[in-house]
Amino acid sequence: MRQVAVLGATGSIGTSALDVIARHPGRMRASVLAAGRNVQALVRLCRAHRPDHAVIADPALLGELREGLRQAGLATAAHAGDEALQALAGGPACDTVVAAIVGAAGLASTLAAAAAGKRLLLANKESLVLAGELVIQAARASGAQIVPIDSEHSAVFQCMRSRTPEGVRRLVLTASGGPFRGWDRARLAGVTPAQAVAHPKWSMGPKISVDSATLMNKGLEVIEAHHLFDLPGERIDVLVHPQSLVHALVEYVDGSTLAQLGLPDMRTALAVGLGWPERLESGVAGLDLLAHGRLEFEAPDMEAFPCLRLAREALAAGGTATAVLNAANEEAVSAFLQGRIGFLAIPALVEEALAALPPQPAASLEVLLAADAEARRLTRARIDSPSTRIATA
Repeated sequence: MRQVAVLGATGSIGTSALDVIARHPGRMRASVLAAGRNVQALVRLCRAHRPDHAVIADPALLGELREGLRQAGLATAAHAGDEALQALAGGPACDTVVAAIVGAAGLASTLAAAAAGKRLLLANKESLVLAGELVIQAARASGAQIVPIDSEHSAVFQCMRSRTPEGVRRLVLTASGGPFRGWDRARLAGVTPAQAVAHPKWSMGPKISVDSATLMNKGLEVIEAHHLFDLPGERIDVLVHPQSLVHALVEYVDGSTLAQLGLPDMRTALAVGLGWPERLESGVAGLDLLAHGRLEFEAPDMEAFPCLRLAREALAAGGTATAVLNAANEEAVSAFLQGRIGFLAIPALVEEALAALPPQPAASLEVLLAADAEARRLTRARIDSPSTRIATA
């Protein structure tokens, strides 16, 4: 029986993971559920899945979680805070970890799972963007198996099978283009948070939806693919594919190209991660190409959506540059969602942070976290400046 810790259980990926787990009660169960601040939603999930442990990120909410579990008549043990999360992710409570906590907050538990030799179903982009070398090194040392569950990286994983780069000429990740495909910068200047989170194909949280709208999401995926599949950035391409049916392609040196296709539903990639190398029922229907009609591809517009360019430049610069990129983007997206800056301020603030903080060697987690903190401080200061909205909105 596979014991699965679902970190970020109340989010869209966590919900999809639990849906797949519930379809296979004889093979797997959710032994640990973790959430950020939504105690009521976490207790509801505990009622449905009866895990051994439940974790709330905010220690101030531990009492409320305990009381909620008690009233529900559950024996689930309540925990709070990052240390508890790390201990459970790296301890005997689970053998598989779904890492779906959004943002840099998911790094510590991801590292703990990697260091403990778990099967790590990785959806937390920021862990690899901020500290990819450290995560991969920890996994190699412990024998942990990383199975990516982003649809694009899962597609590459399935197409490569052996996961060796020698015969691969290039990877191609696809992007839907988000809600603003075809828009120019003048039109993008007036984008609202409500428009940015209304993704045309995928159901995602607000932060990831905004990243998709700016194409930063695809830039982060290029960085992830570099670490996951041991290929340089110049051999990882991006194509806009508005139908979101082809999730990635792998081109080999012999001229053949393999593609993975499927409906835009995270449960497919999660079923791959939970069952690999076996295939499991996911609840997702098969793909009827005749019903969907044409498949279209086009180059991304790097002028209107410079975040993809910035991510590539950060990857090429190396060291702490990707940590700075990620931190500045998180702060900028948060400010945009709060209505404090305009849509075009997001790439502008990221570019300012990269220019102000030249890359340093990423010698340790402490160095990376220091770069993360300094990028956040600098970006917050620019957001709080009276001139920021006028200059970059």
